[in-house]
Parts: sequence; C-alpha cells; structure tokens
Amino acid sequence: MAFKPVVTIVGRANVGKSTLFNRLTRSRQALVADLPGLTRDRHYGEGRMGSRPYLIVDTGGFEPVAKDGIVREMAKQTEQAIAESDVIIFLVDAREGLNRLDFDIAKLLRRSGQPVLLAINKAEGMRYGTAGLEFHELGLGEAHLISASHGDGVGELIEAALATIPEPEIEDEPEFDPDAPEEPFQHRIKLAIVGRPNVGKSTFINALMGEERVIAFDQPGTTRDAIEIEFDYKGTPYTLIDTAGLRKRGKVFETIEKFSVIKTLQAIEACNVVLLMLDSSTEISDQDASIAGFVLETGRAVVIAMNKWDDLDSYRREWAKREYARKLRFLDFAKVQTTSALKGQGINHVMRAVKSAHAAAFRRMSTPKLTRAIHEAVEQQQPPRKGIFRPKMRYAHQGGQNPPIVIVHGSGLDGVSDSYKRYLEGKIRETFDLEGTPMRVELKSSRNPYVQEK
Repeated sequence: MAFKPVVTIVGRANVGKSTLFNRLTRSRQALVADLPGLTRDRHYGEGRMGSRPYLIVDTGGFEPVAKDGIVREMAKQTEQAIAESDVIIFLVDAREGLNRLDFDIAKLLRRSGQPVLLAINKAEGMRYGTAGLEFHELGLGEAHLISASHGDGVGELIEAALATIPEPEIEDEPEFDPDAPEEPFQHRIKLAIVGRPNVGKSTFINALMGEERVIAFDQPGTTRDAIEIEFDYKGTPYTLIDTAGLRKRGKVFETIEKFSVIKTLQAIEACNVVLLMLDSSTEISDQDASIAGFVLETGRAVVIAMNKWDDLDSYRREWAKREYARKLRFLDFAKVQTTSALKGQGINHVMRAVKSAHAAAFRRMSTPKLTRAIHEAVEQQQPPRKGIFRPKMRYAHQGGQNPPIVIVHGSGLDGVSDSYKRYLEGKIRETFDLEGTPMRVELKSSRNPYVQEK
C-alpha cells in the first residue's frame, strides 16, 4: 500500500477551513455555512487536487487557550490532528486581519516541530503586494494568498505543502503468477451509527477505537456532521459513520441542524449496516420508531444497541425489553445487543452482530434451493383461493442484495395477501439464516398469450 502524507488544515473558527477541505477533496463532504464552530470533529478525506495522493484533514475552530467545555474538546481534537500530520496548513482570514487567537495558534504550531504553511484565505480581489503584510508578524515565513471558495491559489498552496514531504521510494511490485490462488475480495463494511441526540453514539465510537476520535460531550447536538472513520476490527475493514442525533421535526429550528439531518439520512442510504442506538434508561420515543422506519424503508441491515444498560436494575431491564418488543416489533428480524459505551461493555457482541447482519444482507441464494423452500412452504400452508382459482407458485430466484430480494414466479399471484407474503418471508429467512436484514418478496404472474384481453 502506497504511503499517503497527511495534510492538516488548522485555524480559528470561520476562516474557511471546511471550504478549503471541500475544494481539495472535490466534494461536499464537510458542512459549510457562515456560522463559527460548525465543524467540531476531525474530518478525513482523499486529496484529489495536486500532483500526488495524500490525505487531507479538516479540523474545528482552534482555541488553544480554552480551559473547558465543548471548545476545549474541539481543541483536543485539533491537537491530535496536528500530532498525526506531516504538514500543516495554517489558515487565516484576510478580511478580518490578525487576531489574538492567530498568535496563540502560531505559537503552538511552531512548538509542534511540523512543517507549517501560512495561507491567507478570502484574498480574492486584494492587491497581492499588500494583502499579507500584517501576517508576517506570526513568524511563519512567506504567506500564500488564496480564495478557497473561488479556487484562486489553492493549487499552488497544495503543491507547496506536498513539496515539504519527501516522496517515498517506490518498491518493486512482485511478478504476476497466474498459478497463485486468487485472494477473495473483501469490501469495507460501511456502518452508520444513528439515534436520538445524547444516546452515546460518539462514546461508542471512541470505545471501539480506543481513543477520543470524535467529541463525546454531555450536550445534545455535539456532533453536527456525518464523520467517516476507516479502521480494521479483528481483521475486518470498516468505515464507521458517526451521525448527528435526529430530533423531532418540530424541534429542528437551526438551518445547520436541518443540514445535519439530511447528512444523517444520506449516511443511512449509503451504508451497508445501520447500528440503531437506543437509550435503555428512557422509554422508546416516536422519534426512535421514526428513525427505525426510515432504516427499514431504505432496506439496510440493522443491529439494535440498547446503551446505558449498566445503569438499570433487573426490573428496569425487563421493562426496557418489553418496551422494545411493543414499540419496535416491526424490527423483529434485527439482533438486539445490550451495551455500556462508557464502560466499553458489550462492544464485541455488537460488532459480531454487525458482521453477521452484513453477511445476511449480501447472502447469495441459489435458485434451486429457493424454489425448494417456496414449494415446501406451499405444501405446509397453501395460499388462499381468489375466486375459483388458487395461486400457483412455480419457481423463485434472487433479484438483488442489500436488502435480499426474492422474486417468485407463478400464475394468479396477484391475489396473494400481504400476510401470506410475510409467511413466505419467514420461511426464506429460516432456510437461509437471514437474521439482521430486511428482505423483500416480489410476486410475478405469468400471462397466457392466447387469452384475449378485454
């Protein structure tokens, strides 16, 4: 695997770090708005601008002097990103000029020992001779005048940043051996972690990673963007997506929060498995059921994690199980695991269930075995008649994966009821062990070409 240098963008709030990140990744991965403190966690992306591959890291507004609260947690995330980076782009704002925080950040960056490039953003239309003079006080050398929103000077900036990192020696690739056994292809499991605000999604990710990878803070709405994290767990590659907590529509007032909701829904649609986190210490709300309903609609495999289980006595645990069975019975195919993200309990069981649900969502079902399963189901219980005719099911085959789709062919199938389709679904689940994933049964009736249509 080729070495990719890490380029980190650092600066105080609202100087345009996320806009530059989106420009360098040629994407809209990071939320951008005229609101200080929008980005809070580290956000990684593949650099798609420049002469060689690299990783680009977006960070939150940096306040090195912050003592406590959410701002201190954001500063810790940025400090960790600085320690991991090969080169740092320190972004400042040409319109606002120098700020006390800029001096504090520059002082910390000089102490880090990493190569630092000073970039003056929002410099479009300014005279290149005088725009960056005052920033020489920071003592970080020659400044690069750029406009992240318009792209001016961004290409030259990233080339200068990459030039500070020596290119690795290219290793000789092994010769191709046609007789060597073929290695099975394994794609990354995309796992989206969703739920209401403050149920412990970010805490779960930190416990899984063994580090403070995302901000976990006792304040609803801490996570605003969908943060993607790639890592391996017991030999299996994953892409974790930490999402913003979804509140009731009537309580979503900020424009930023509306965008966060959209990013969360997009993350659900783009993933393979959804980990729905519930707070077992509170009752299951209509919002939990609404999120579960959307996951079911998209057809994604689901694992339920009942978090904060360690806080409950035996009576409350029994009540929580009954509450789940009553309000989310439409997710009866999903595995339910109990966890304590704060204490790191139950995480192995959750990840095992995620892997199992992913395998079920992508399971291949052979046509002969599917057809036998359908015939055995009909022998046990025939579909009810429609008029004088009884529906006949001839054969079945798989029509898709994630979710598994089974298409049954026969005659007179238009009259088969939904309850009988659910019966068939249960038999197929039992035959192919499809626990953890929704599935769809589609019925297709053949038409007699010799019968004239009225």
